[in-house]
Parts: sequence; structure tokens; C-alpha cells
Amino acid sequence: MTEQELLAAYAAGERNFSEADLSGADLSGADLSGANLKGANLSGANLHQADLSGADLSRANLSEANLFEANLFGADLRGAILSGANLIGAKLSGAHLNVANLSGANLSGANLSEVYLGAANLSGANLSGANLSRANLNRAHLSGAHLRRADLRFANLSYADLTGARLDGADLSGANQDGVIR
Repeated sequence: MTEQELLAAYAAGERNFSEADLSGADLSGADLSGANLKGANLSGANLHQADLSGADLSRANLSEANLFEANLFGADLRGAILSGANLIGAKLSGAHLNVANLSGANLSGANLSEVYLGAANLSGANLSGANLSRANLNRAHLSGAHLRRADLRFANLSYADLTGARLDGADLSGANQDGVIR
């Protein structure tokens, strides 16, 4: 499926694009809110400032995708592969990222407040200045992650792996740190 075919079908009211192959597609600024992209291949796609709010991206491959300033509010990203993705300034509030692979992703300045990241792989991810207040990071893998100046107030970090994570200037006030591995 080409990006033109996807956008034309979406404009005509189609919302089911599960398993579509859109690797390398340029969908910058596209409105795909509420789309079903479950299991889709969006590796290397340009989704800069795209509206993916409420979209189903569970088990989608978004590795190395450009999601700079994308709107992922309330999106389902459970089990998605976002390794190496650019998520700088992305709006991820209300998104479901449990068991997602975000290893090496750039989430600096991203809004992840109240996001569920249980058992997510964030090893080596850049979360500098990210808002993770009230996020659920239960059993998340944050080894080697950059969390400088991150807002982790009241976050659930129980049993999270923070081995080698950089936490200088991070705000951990009120955070649940039961069983944290350092």
C-alpha cells in the first residue's frame, strides 16, 4: 500500500489498515486519528506532526520512524516496536505502551504523563526532560536510559531496572521505588 492509497482510503472513511506495509512512507502531518494500524510495518516512516490520536498501533513496527511532535494521545502501542524512533516532543498522554520496545528511542521532552509503560523496554532511551509524572513503569527496563531532568513525580517505578540509568536532576518525589534495581 502506498501513502497516497492510504490517505485516499482514510479520506473515504476507511479506518482498517492492519498489517499494511508502509515502511519508509512519508505521512508527515497526516490525520490518521482512530486508524487501525495494528501490526502494520511503519519502519522508517516519516510521521512528523502526524495525528495518530486514538489509533491502534499495537504490535506495529515503528523502528527508526520519525514521530517528531506526533500526536499519539490515547494511542494503543502495546507490544509495538519503536526502537531507535524519534519521539522528541511527541504527545503520548493516555497512550498504552506496555511491553513496547523503545530501546534507543529519543523521547527527550516527550509528554508521557500517566502513560502505562509496564514491562516496556526503554534501555538506552533518551528521556531527558520528559514528563513521566504518574506514569506506570512497573517492571520497565530502563538500563542505561538518560533521565536527566525528567519529571518522575508520583511515577510507579516498582521493580524497574534502572541499572546504569542517568538520573541527574530527575524529580523522583513521591515515586514508588519498591524493588527498583540499580
